[in-house]
Amino acid sequence: MEIFYDSDVKADILTGKRIAMIGYGSQGHAQAQNLRDSGLSVIVGLAPGRASAKQATLDGFEVVAVPEAVRRSDLIMILVPDEHHRALFESEIRANLKPDAVIMVSHGFSIHFRQIVPPPTNDVVMVAPKGPGHLVRRVYQEGGGVPSLVAIAQDASGKAFDYGLAYARGIGSTRAGVVKTSFREETETDLFGEQSVLCGGLTSLMKAGFETLVEAGYQPEMAYFECIHEMKLIVDLIYEGGLARMRYSISNTAEYGDLTRGPRVLGPEVKDRMKQILKDIQDGSFAREWIAENEKGCPNFNRLREQEKHHKAEEVGQQLRSMMAWLQKNPPKPQN
Repeated sequence: MEIFYDSDVKADILTGKRIAMIGYGSQGHAQAQNLRDSGLSVIVGLAPGRASAKQATLDGFEVVAVPEAVRRSDLIMILVPDEHHRALFESEIRANLKPDAVIMVSHGFSIHFRQIVPPPTNDVVMVAPKGPGHLVRRVYQEGGGVPSLVAIAQDASGKAFDYGLAYARGIGSTRAGVVKTSFREETETDLFGEQSVLCGGLTSLMKAGFETLVEAGYQPEMAYFECIHEMKLIVDLIYEGGLARMRYSISNTAEYGDLTRGPRVLGPEVKDRMKQILKDIQDGSFAREWIAENEKGCPNFNRLREQEKHHKAEEVGQQLRSMMAWLQKNPPKPQN
């Protein structure tokens, strides 16, 4: 594994260059502000009238339509959702690119699965912070940085990696460390993690536990506390110090149950299904399915979204969270 820090960066490579931030959502707002605070020139490319365009203006950025932002810039960071990359690139970016502009993304999906096929004269670089935008911004302001991944898909100038490291330095990531990877590795591991563990696997596991207890006659509120609410406590311990920290912090009873029953819940058959999920990612099956779903207007996606909103665990959770003043934006004032 190769890791790069501030001392590895050719910081002056972005001197005098303008960066266009296409999108101003979670990552866009954080990266744009960090780059500006690092002394770099940033404009924001957005359709006029969007709420995010208004926010970018309030934050002090010049906001222009995407084609103009691309024409005026030397580095184009595309931070709109994956499913919009192809249409946006073909309709507003491609024809307006400078021949030597650097095209950047923070996730490799659209490049790896060839939703975007850039002109051969442009460098294509990925800088992917390993944290949500609010964390990228907050940690930078505190003097630190969120680690990032850097990868090169196309090195037309011979300087693509230097551009990637300089950009990573601008958002604070070389303070913590930047890991070199490839578009393929980042894209496929990211999709696999989301689908089988972090999102798909975790939510399915929590719902299955909740349903098992409720079907056995236990109160839904108890099932929610034990299988969903307390998940944060466990994940925070793992985040802070790995599995060992979590196991050190729980009771011996809990640890014994973890070590002896966990493999029974998630046995070899689960790993076999994970391997199939990974295969579907690697051979492009998932990408084709997701692209086709968007082309049809997302009927299955929207149906599943709506279905999940009405799961019993969601209804119970909403009721219980209303009792937790610390989770509310405007908690009730204590009664005298």
